Amino acid sequence: MRTYDFTPLYRSAPPYNIETTGENAYRIEIAVAGFTPDELNIEVKENLLTVTGRKTANDASLDGGAPQKTYLHRGLAERDFERRFQLADYVVVTEANLVNGLLSIALKRELPEALKPRRIEIGAGTPLIEGQVQGKAEKAAKAA
Repeated sequence: MRTYDFTPLYRSAPPYNIETTGENAYRIEIAVAGFTPDELNIEVKENLLTVTGRKTANDASLDGGAPQKTYLHRGLAERDFERRFQLADYVVVTEANLVNGLLSIALKRELPEALKPRRIEIGAGTPLIEGQVQGKAEKAAKAA
């Protein structure tokens, strides 16, 4: 007789949305009904955003006095999960909130100053006697 391991099916991650909220701003929303902020963890390491949910045992009483709950139907996904998102370079998490069972994670792309486009001013040189053009830097050096 074969034994099947259905554990991966029970660890399915919750559904999510990814939306753009501005030119360089994004939001990930994950449906985590039944989880409290203490049972959720958000971690970013090397452009990998990992959201995990670890459900505390709530079926049995801690003091042993009350019996376990008996469910007729159990549709809330109160299983542990892990969801990973690959982030682009220079994308950082700016905020995370849990409201009405939705975990909302705000992201922003923050380019370093050295990588941002910048405008370069074009100078107009003045012609010299021999047909050469003198730029601003050379003028300033000769004037000093």
